[in-house]
Amino acid sequence: MIRFATIGTNFIVDLFLEAAGQCSRLMHTAVYSRSRDTGEQFAKKHGVNTVYTDLTELAEAEEIDAVYIASPNFLHCEQAVLMLEHKKHVLCEKPICSNYKEFMRMRQAAMTNNVVLLEAMRPAYDPGMAAVKENLPKLGKIRRASFRFCQYSSRYDKFKVGQIENAFKPELSNGALMDIGVYCVHPLLLLFGKPDRIQADAVFLENGVDGEGTILAGYPDMLAELSYSKITNGMAESEIQGEEGILIIDRLVDPKELRILYRKKEDEKIRIQKPENNMLYEIEKWCDLIEEKLPSEEALHISAMEMEMMDEVRRKLQIVFPADKVAEPVLP
Repeated sequence: MIRFATIGTNFIVDLFLEAAGQCSRLMHTAVYSRSRDTGEQFAKKHGVNTVYTDLTELAEAEEIDAVYIASPNFLHCEQAVLMLEHKKHVLCEKPICSNYKEFMRMRQAAMTNNVVLLEAMRPAYDPGMAAVKENLPKLGKIRRASFRFCQYSSRYDKFKVGQIENAFKPELSNGALMDIGVYCVHPLLLLFGKPDRIQADAVFLENGVDGEGTILAGYPDMLAELSYSKITNGMAESEIQGEEGILIIDRLVDPKELRILYRKKEDEKIRIQKPENNMLYEIEKWCDLIEEKLPSEEALHISAMEMEMMDEVRRKLQIVFPADKVAEPVLP
């Protein structure tokens, strides 16, 4: 049995724990929150007795084997490294951290301490995405991918009346690219690898946060368009165009139905049977790696490319986070 703690008390953790309840290999043992009251309320809600308000105490706890991190993005690296250095396996919410330099710190901590680090990227382990990959050869030569994730944030209404919540604070390494765009970037890299060239544009809100954006990624023989937004809703479908047909994905982050529109033959529909909460698959992957004592290098390879690509997009858009500003060493 893998005894795990959660860092964070937001709705994502609720969803995670709902999925984790379907995994017999996990036991929710402890909750971390900066606030004792908040932590105790969350722990009671989920039937847990132990609450930590000190991260070092959590890291040193012998009764904890693993930690799920769902704190604000800018905290991911420091919290993950602390846990990894204390031999705790880590599943870290997307995006795994703020930038590539932070990612390399986390990866090194995992390797040095022989523990598992994994990004909680739902579509990466979803059978729907596996079905996408399996059916790509039916399309002939791939020429274009159009990935979309445009979802009006419930927090945007508050933003418009002056209440700026974490999701719209760039100082926390947040914004449309990090929170929503990553769901387009990761599947692109998973399916097609790193592009040769990147262009990008974005709409910025009053406080400097990116509210929506578009990335154009170029490969030797295909193009990819990534559209993401936290300030509008959009058509959920994404598509991959080949010379022999088009594969349509109903929802990139949670594929349940694929359609292939062939150029020369009858169309095909593929339905994916799976639980409603597809966080279960990232959880099962995490447990597999922990139990089989396998390195997470293959999965981390995609996360590394993700961080590199989003760093490049941010460079082009002049999006700079406090986490990017690494202090120079003081010389004697």
